[in-house]
Amino acid sequence: MQLTIRLWTVVLLAISLINLSCGDQKAKEKPESSGMRKTPSFNEDSAYAFVEKQVSFGPRIPNTPAHRETGEYLIRKLRSYGAKITIQEFQATSFDGQRLALRNIIGSFNPGVQKRILLAAHWDTRPWADKDPANAKQTFDGANDGASGVGVLLEVARLMQDKPAVGVDIIFFDGEDWGEINGNATVPLRDGWDSWYCLGSQYWAKQKHQRGYRALYGILLDMVGASQSQFFQEGTSLVYAPKIVEKVWSTAAKMGYSATFVSQRQGPITDDHLFVSELGEIPMIDITHYDPNAGYFGTYHHTQKDNISLISKQVLGIVGRVVVEVVYSEE
Repeated sequence: MQLTIRLWTVVLLAISLINLSCGDQKAKEKPESSGMRKTPSFNEDSAYAFVEKQVSFGPRIPNTPAHRETGEYLIRKLRSYGAKITIQEFQATSFDGQRLALRNIIGSFNPGVQKRILLAAHWDTRPWADKDPANAKQTFDGANDGASGVGVLLEVARLMQDKPAVGVDIIFFDGEDWGEINGNATVPLRDGWDSWYCLGSQYWAKQKHQRGYRALYGILLDMVGASQSQFFQEGTSLVYAPKIVEKVWSTAAKMGYSATFVSQRQGPITDDHLFVSELGEIPMIDITHYDPNAGYFGTYHHTQKDNISLISKQVLGIVGRVVVEVVYSEE
């Protein structure tokens, strides 16, 4: 993901967004015990185990054995939970001339139900720790940047045996993180791509896995497992899906998680949700870590600090429970 975004979107944000703060940031981090409809119980230990398993394969860098093995694992897990599996295999040339063999992995639950929700995360790992001055050419685990969102959604998939009223499509996007280094905008785009980042979501948005596919909205999870993470209302999400932002953050507040899901608006980023919203015409929000002192992504982003020691079961659990509550509240 990147902090850049198209100029017209920035202008739109400048007009439409006012930096607001609402909700009690000091709310206790536990769900309300009364007034909440029962939903399947999200298991944070299970989500953490899914993150650990991905990390155990090694960095999920396209064209590597770890990437292929992880993909097969994700397919097996989704299928074991009753999903209808669709694989989108495609190739793309990266900004540095590498030919990448990529695949989006889609698991559909309640496939016959017309009313659908799209949940997504990216499952690949960036090839280099280019923000790590001492190890800029080395690989890193990507425990948070990639594996955390996938881990939460695998646990959501496990809960799908208790069918919600809506259909749910879980998409693991590939090729999200092989973008230019240091935001080098002088590298010319080619082959019809709109960005060197987010290749899987661009591919899916232009040729969806199912003809005429529609969803009410989408939720993207990216970097949702680091200890003490907070999730502010991200600007691109507010442009394309303001009602979904309100739905998710108000749900979190009702559950007692307003200190983690902070109801303050922040600037826009380019991530998979931009292409799903703009090219795929499905309003999608991004739940992603924002540090008030360091900005988006935290100080560990694209460094070797992004390893399993960073991951908090509690944070995975908060994000997972909010997502599950949102999905199961649909009628």
